[in-house]
Amino acid sequence: MQSIIRGLFLVALIHIFTFSFQKPVPPVETGYYLDPFWPQTSIAGLSQPSGIDIDTSQNIVLFNRTGRKWTDPFPDTLISRNTIMILDNKTGRLLNSWGADLFIMPHGLTVDHDNNVWVTDVSLQEVFKFSHEGKLLMKLGLTRETGSDSLRFNQPTDVAVAKDGTIYISDGYVNSRIVKYSPQGKYIGEWGKKGNKPGEFNVPHGIDIDQNGNVYVADRQNDRVQVFDKDGKLLKVYTDKKMENLYSVSIDPENQHLLAIDYLVVMKYFSKGSNIMEYDTAGNMLTRFGRATNIDAKPARYHDITVDKEGSIYVTDILGDMVQKYKKSGR
Repeated sequence: MQSIIRGLFLVALIHIFTFSFQKPVPPVETGYYLDPFWPQTSIAGLSQPSGIDIDTSQNIVLFNRTGRKWTDPFPDTLISRNTIMILDNKTGRLLNSWGADLFIMPHGLTVDHDNNVWVTDVSLQEVFKFSHEGKLLMKLGLTRETGSDSLRFNQPTDVAVAKDGTIYISDGYVNSRIVKYSPQGKYIGEWGKKGNKPGEFNVPHGIDIDQNGNVYVADRQNDRVQVFDKDGKLLKVYTDKKMENLYSVSIDPENQHLLAIDYLVVMKYFSKGSNIMEYDTAGNMLTRFGRATNIDAKPARYHDITVDKEGSIYVTDILGDMVQKYKKSGR
């Protein structure tokens, strides 16, 4: 026990020496600022919000674990409280909620072009399609059955739906593949395997689709974003030495810019927080803010990201149990 305590003390001293005496990061023009008045009131029951997207009314749809934390192994019981929350994008006021007694470990969420809500549960091993009001419309995967075939997933992380209804699932923590289904839920095909070569994945954690139908994947442990056409052909890779653990991606619907989030932990113990990065369609980085600019004094662990038609960015912070809104400067 004494050796463990000494080891932790030594790590703490190294951390203090390495980071405490660094020069403060100077403020830079990021193009965004954190809205300190959003949400205007606290959101009751919000904890570890893991998924976020914008519905057709530009309101915020959240998927959260409502009093539950990520544990290994996962719990056995369903969450008894509502896990889907719909917030007014101007005020953050709760407009509606549902999803009690449906999920064990909520993860990814997307809203399709018909306003349906899609979510993944990494414990149930399933992907669900609901109406905006919470009626179950489709389910992919077999309950609590793991596998890597056309019927089974192994901890599916996220889902994206193209304009024509084609479904793409990042599967995920174990299988490291992208699985493609028809709008009716028929298996079409898949691509990817575990690895760090082009087209391979080490935890495909988030996924989104641009207006041309190209598929963007946050390849988390490989610290990169990979872009594929609708059939899985690799088109582009976004990478940077400052990226650490690419958690999620989102495509700005107005200008098709790529938004990505990462998370840095030093020596496995010390959270340095997340960055938000924006790229134009040519792949040029336009801005990077978060821990890089001290735009928010508290380290955050951003798990998912989305952007509305006004260009405001919303992120879920599973470290601070909150959702944040970054507005464009001048708005």
